[in-house]
Amino acid sequence: MRIRNAKDDELTFIREHRVTAYQEHSKSIPDGHWQALKRAISSDKDMLAGVVRIVAELNGEIVGSVALFPANSNAYDGSVEEQGYPEIRMLAVSPNARGMGVASSLVTECIERTKVQGYHSIGLHTGQFMEQAMRLYERLGFERVPELDFEPGNDGIIVRAYRLTWE
Repeated sequence: MRIRNAKDDELTFIREHRVTAYQEHSKSIPDGHWQALKRAISSDKDMLAGVVRIVAELNGEIVGSVALFPANSNAYDGSVEEQGYPEIRMLAVSPNARGMGVASSLVTECIERTKVQGYHSIGLHTGQFMEQAMRLYERLGFERVPELDFEPGNDGIIVRAYRLTWE
């Protein structure tokens, strides 16, 4: 597996790939929430200043991607106060590449880049319905930060906050 920065000409594919990767959740959440999630993961928020788009390749094919938002960025349109550490967003893995370590490799890459920048924490948010993602984050040592949770659609679905801190 090769982890690298995304190229600008791959952005359309990456956004479409995210929607495909998240599509399975459309069956377990209200349609309004799915439509909002789909808009969020295919929006141009990944082009904000300082955001790094990272991809995972297997056999020359992009099978995963993630956006690493800089510290103190408005990653969630004001739903959460800006944090003093980078945020992992829009992690997506092709359904046919799941179980191959793609997600953990992308998250680990984000952690390593954050450490190199001199930070001691990294955060993320994930929908309460993304059970596999939460298991991955907890396995990697992320801890819940419930005071940073939010409910974007006022539909009872909570977006849960996690943070990993190191010395």
